[in-house]
Amino acid sequence: MALPLTSSHDSPRIGLALGGGGARGLAHIPVLEALDDMGLKPVQISGTSIGAILGAAYASGRSGEEIRQIALEIFADRNSVLSRVWQLRPRRFTEMFRPGLVQFDPERVLEVFVADYLPNRFEDLEIPLRLLATDFFGCTEVDFESGPLLPALAASIAIPALFRPVRHGDRFLVDGGVVNPLPFEGMRANCDIVIAVDVVGAPVPRPEKSDINMLDSLFGSAQILMQTITTQKLKMEQPDILVRPPHDTVRVLDFMKAEKILDRAESLRTTTREQLTRLIKEPVEIT
Repeated sequence: MALPLTSSHDSPRIGLALGGGGARGLAHIPVLEALDDMGLKPVQISGTSIGAILGAAYASGRSGEEIRQIALEIFADRNSVLSRVWQLRPRRFTEMFRPGLVQFDPERVLEVFVADYLPNRFEDLEIPLRLLATDFFGCTEVDFESGPLLPALAASIAIPALFRPVRHGDRFLVDGGVVNPLPFEGMRANCDIVIAVDVVGAPVPRPEKSDINMLDSLFGSAQILMQTITTQKLKMEQPDILVRPPHDTVRVLDFMKAEKILDRAESLRTTTREQLTRLIKEPVEIT
């Protein structure tokens, strides 16, 4: 199944951009496995939100298959997941009565669910990694490429309303997908082939419902906004390979559907291999 190139100097430099999309982001995994099938490793990875987590795991040296097994193990048992969620409850009594929606601490979520599978610092990664967050009051993108890994991941995944913003110096940071849901730009300077994986999706009608509830409205509107941003970006610059799973009714927090999400995304593994093989067979300028 593997399609290794004839020699290491023939290998193009690959940049991999993994976008945000909540639970749909598990569809990144078949693309990682496609790279493993071909014996290829990116020279650069960038990630937003769920793409930041999976990008960090892949940049740490784990294979796509290892990441698949970790995801399936974490979300295999509902009681185990609920036990972890219980650990996220407010530690102080007064926090239970803050006005507004209850928000989780994103860094604590990472500690409970994935910290054991990741190194402590960017400098410990095997592949250079760029993570994106959003400066809430500055209305700008914030990039992380060095230093402690978990706080950067926490900022990148801090979906508004669901997670508390992350304090970083004098700035408050939220989900990188707010400004850049598919961070493939800038890779061309260091990469011969740029692969972008867009898992945002779009609102899809639910046959069993005749209206739109609050959560569907909130997260569906975010999908529309992120799709709009990506559409405008693609008018200015195109990745060499753009991979998208089909739209479906998976919600941002439907991680208990991990196996179903991965099954539906399995075709992306073949699609990625085929497109990469075609590009590699074409003349590629290696600089």
